[in-house]
Amino acid sequence: MIGLWADREGYIDTTGTVHAYASAAKSRGAQVIEHNRVVDLRRRRDGRWEVATEKGVVVAEHVINAAGLWAKQVGRMAGLELPLAPLEHHYFVTESIPEVAELDFEVPMTVDLEGYTYMRQDQSGILVGIYERNPKHWNVDGAPWNYGFELIQEDVDRISDELDMAYKRYPVLERVGVKTWVNGAFTFSPDGNPLVGPVRGLPNYWLACGVMAGFLQGGGVGKTLAEWMIKGETEADAWPMDIARYGDFASSIEYIRQTTGQFYSRRFVMTYPNEQLWAGRPLKTAPAYGKMNDGGALWGESWGLEVPLLFAPKGFKETPSLKRSNAFDLVGGECRAAREAAAILDISGFSRFKVSGEGARNWLDGLLAGRLPKENRIRLCPMLAPSGRLRGDLTVLDWGGGEFWIMGSYYLREWHMRWFEDRRVDGVDIVDISDAAAGFSVSGPKSRDILASLVRDDVSNEAMPFLSARRMDVGLVRARVARISVTGELGYEINCDASQHLSLYNMLLDAGRPFGAAEIGYYALNSLRLEKSFGIWNSEFMQAYTPGMTGLDRWIDWSKGEFVGRDAAFKEMQLGSKDKLVTLEIDSNDADASGYEPVWSNGKRVGFITSGGFGHFVGKSLAMAFVPASLAEDGTALTCHVVGEEREARVISGSPHDPSGARMRA
Repeated sequence: MIGLWADREGYIDTTGTVHAYASAAKSRGAQVIEHNRVVDLRRRRDGRWEVATEKGVVVAEHVINAAGLWAKQVGRMAGLELPLAPLEHHYFVTESIPEVAELDFEVPMTVDLEGYTYMRQDQSGILVGIYERNPKHWNVDGAPWNYGFELIQEDVDRISDELDMAYKRYPVLERVGVKTWVNGAFTFSPDGNPLVGPVRGLPNYWLACGVMAGFLQGGGVGKTLAEWMIKGETEADAWPMDIARYGDFASSIEYIRQTTGQFYSRRFVMTYPNEQLWAGRPLKTAPAYGKMNDGGALWGESWGLEVPLLFAPKGFKETPSLKRSNAFDLVGGECRAAREAAAILDISGFSRFKVSGEGARNWLDGLLAGRLPKENRIRLCPMLAPSGRLRGDLTVLDWGGGEFWIMGSYYLREWHMRWFEDRRVDGVDIVDISDAAAGFSVSGPKSRDILASLVRDDVSNEAMPFLSARRMDVGLVRARVARISVTGELGYEINCDASQHLSLYNMLLDAGRPFGAAEIGYYALNSLRLEKSFGIWNSEFMQAYTPGMTGLDRWIDWSKGEFVGRDAAFKEMQLGSKDKLVTLEIDSNDADASGYEPVWSNGKRVGFITSGGFGHFVGKSLAMAFVPASLAEDGTALTCHVVGEEREARVISGSPHDPSGARMRA
């Protein structure tokens, strides 16, 4: 038997901790009022809130929904349907165990991942808790207002399989009785993380709920929220618990029931990097979903939307694995098609925001750090927070006539829209059109031939150079075509009305067939972008990182006037960044890095991997990583861990494939 020891694990006196928090707050001027239920919340014109309680009305500048089991009902007072649901949870405490009583140390807290239980010492006995595979929800619509300290009747039959395993793990249970059974409710979000932060459209309304492990997570939640309220941003990347990681789609009771039940039942189950979980799916699908499904698409999910991962023969199922999966060769074929002929990729999973109005250009110029494109052109633009840290790696398209699009990651839609709306000024209209627009990208050396066969416009390099954007008819479809490609090849992103997505798909398949075009998914795109050293959000780019360390500073326009984060970013430019983002070639023949593996130099940990995979066209295991600037030179020898094994690695300057970018500009 193998175990992992964590010397910081432990437990606390919950009641004493609550009173300690309350005393500390009082010592700093706070007033703690007990036994006074909030019955309504009303927004005032001055931005403050009227908090109606059973004992009167309090006017507050800020309201924090930290209502625990009742957070759903308190959310409804402000017009919110929070993605939360309580589930029942069992544990029991034994009578005194002589062997435990005789110990001169405390039994360490133990988690049995295969048995779905945890155990710790409780006085001279033990406490055993169960995360059963057959969970049961409790009052999915929210706890009753009169629910207090009473417990739910234990349901031993429902957790009998896990109990059997517990009795095998701890044979002493056969000889002692159970002193206390506890079956209580606590609240889960779909992914088990808290719901924290500001809510779009509700100024000065904050969340601190869905905190599954209140005393374990409470300190971090409180610190994060305090920073957010006082400074406007958090010290650490708060995305994993930001309410903006969900949209309205997650408020369906059935969606909540399925996803929270899935999380609870998998509390002690390892999820593989390539494993798909199917609760709450499929929910949102692009119009061509059915046809792509018939064509062999295997699906992933982004913010409720099904996105194709790869295309496979009928009946193929990818095996979850920490190493290269049985999809390896299929993905390789898609990558080679993109490099040698042409690849067709569904890009419905990109966000699209339409910005217009007489003040649109000036507003964008102050919001974004990059230079704005001219009419019918495209620019890559970082977006910064006042601290100079990243808020987005965005593509800006000027379609002419004062209309701009901002394109980014689909799953960041709510997060970005909240940022935009908080900073919007008169004379600017911004609309999220991500579900109204869809499209496909066509990339590869034959992509221009495919597009030319469907349009009347001149799409030669002279007429439509790299980073051009133009409205044109693509077959029957009125489209907006952008000459840009994440694959690093000659390519085009063809955007259309969602209602024409299927028609565009059929036309591209027919037009691409004579040129050897293949459908590809996002597994292949990940390989292709690694070969070009292109970073992506939530891997290479995060709100905890800066433009200098990620290389996005090359897109900052220092010649223009003020923009959000300019002073901090300029200071970083002057001082230099301590760490740099690099590409690594790794000596590995059966597995690839995926993210957060340590990077070593002469036995010292010097950095970490942000993402990785196999570069099928260059034939190398690749990763991107942060290392000290002094180790970022081409050819620097390092090592890194891949699935627990230390491997030799080398820094690659530029990119492994076409470092000059000539193929994109062909």
